[in-house]
Parts: sequence; C-alpha cells; structure tokens
Amino acid sequence: DCKTENHPMGPVVTRAQQENPWFTPDAVKQALSGIVPWLDRKALLSWAAHYPDLSKVRSVKSIGLILAGNIPLVGFHDVLSVLVAGHRAVIKLASDDKVLMPFLLKILIELEPRFAQAFIFVDKLEDPEAVIATGSNNSARYFEYYFGKYPHIIRKNRTSVAVLTGAESDGELDRLGSDIFSYFGLGCRNVSKLYVPKGYDFDCFFRSLERFGYLLQHNKYMNNYDYHSALFLLNKEPFLTNDFLLLREHPELSTPVSVLHFERYSSRNELDSELKRLENGIQCVVGSGFLPFGSAQCPGPMDYADGVDTMRFLIGLQ
Repeated sequence: DCKTENHPMGPVVTRAQQENPWFTPDAVKQALSGIVPWLDRKALLSWAAHYPDLSKVRSVKSIGLILAGNIPLVGFHDVLSVLVAGHRAVIKLASDDKVLMPFLLKILIELEPRFAQAFIFVDKLEDPEAVIATGSNNSARYFEYYFGKYPHIIRKNRTSVAVLTGAESDGELDRLGSDIFSYFGLGCRNVSKLYVPKGYDFDCFFRSLERFGYLLQHNKYMNNYDYHSALFLLNKEPFLTNDFLLLREHPELSTPVSVLHFERYSSRNELDSELKRLENGIQCVVGSGFLPFGSAQCPGPMDYADGVDTMRFLIGLQ
C-alpha cells in the first residue's frame, strides 16, 4: 500500500502531496493502478499489434512533451507512447507534478537500463523535432505560437459527461460517483455534466453519492465548495446540494471543483444532436449506450486523448 511510509513509494507519495495537496495517497494509488495494466507484456504487444509498421527502422526524433499536472501522472501515456515508438522524450514537467514522473521513470530504467538514454527532463523546450503539448485553451494558443512550425499535437480543455435515463440502478449511480469525484473532478475524463430526462428526480442520485462524503475532510475541495455555494447564493442562482456537491442547471460543459452541471433533454435524437455539436469539448460519455458507469477513469492504451492517435502521429514522423 503506497499510502504508508514503509512502502518504497511512501516517501515519494508524501512529498508529492506536500507539493500538490490534490495528489492524495488515494489519488496517486488510483493513477498507478490505471497505469500498471498498460505495462503488462501481453497488453503492450496487443497495443503494438495495431501498428504493423512500428518495427520499421526510422530515425530517432526528439519529441518535446509538455505535460499537464491536473491529476497524478496524467502525462505518462505520452511518455510511454514516445518510448514504444522508438523516439526520445524531452519532458517538460508540469509545475504541479514534478515528483512522481521522475520516480516512475527511474524505476523503468532499473527494469530496462536501455531506456536511460530514451528521455531527459528539461525546464524549457528548445528546437524539438515534434511536440505533444497538453494544457488549457489559453495555453494552447501559446503552444500554437511557439511550436506550430513543428509537427505537433496540441490538446485543449475537454471534459466528460454522463447520460441518465432515470432507469439507473443504485449501483450504476454509485459508479457514476466515481466518474465524478475521482481526482476531485480535476481530470478531463471526469464527468462534469449530466444530461437527464425532463422530470428527472435527483433524490436517488444524491443518495448514491453518500460514500463520497470523505470530501468534506479535504480542505481545498471544501474551500471550493464554500466559495461557489456563497457565489450562487449571492447571485440568487438556483442549485441543489448534499453539502459537498453543488448541482445546477447550466449549459456549460466545464465546471469548477465541487460543481456539477445538468441539462434536461426531451428525446434521444435531441440529445444525440447536442452531443454531436459539443463533441470537440467532450473527452468521453458514460451511460446507457456509451461507456459503462464507473469506467471513465479507466482508459486503455488505445484510448487516446481528444481521439488523436498519438502512436500513429509518432510513427509517421520522418
């Protein structure tokens, strides 16, 4: 259990949380639990099998990686993709996540010393041969300005949504809670908005979230809750609450920490049209006919951010 100081990762997890209070031991453990299955030999071979030209000899490129720091180790998939593609990762760490990635890659070198030359950490990217950058809509404009001349993948803000029909079981709603609250809702795969049928009763929904009451003990989370609840009250904006989540009817996809939006739909056709219209801002959708509830934060190697195939991009560099 990496939450204890006796575990080899215990001191690292403690330091990561000291530098970023959102990186609780449970959050780090969840991130590691999601990464470990990718590193299974069969999983790696299965992933690589989607790219028959992966084994072709090609020149090694220096790939600049500007990593996000919203959730623990969120940039590991990009790093792994560069290594598997046979290139060299030039890594600029997020200021909020400077502890975990170096530790994890140190372990990788211990397991396979040949990777020691496959990556470096830098404070500033200078003349990379390609760039993969993840950030906000504002930082994306900065990335486009400085790195647009290089082959690149530049990711902007995205978030995830859930579609409810009113027929969900208590277990499904409980699993939806994980999609909402994992990593305190800070990830692009966290559900920040619900689509519910007209007349939907939220009583069952709120009852199913009771086990997430531990959020009341997290100061940064509850500071957000207190601030936004006060703001809504001052603005006379209607909302529902269970004392740790603020639920308001609003068209926006993205929400602040502790806030969840919802919107009502009249028909599935209307809903499908709305999701299509907003697809460039949606990372994934959970619910009946979409990803199962509880699986939003369990991506596999082929679940590329923004739907852009990172491996295909890397393999295609000449």
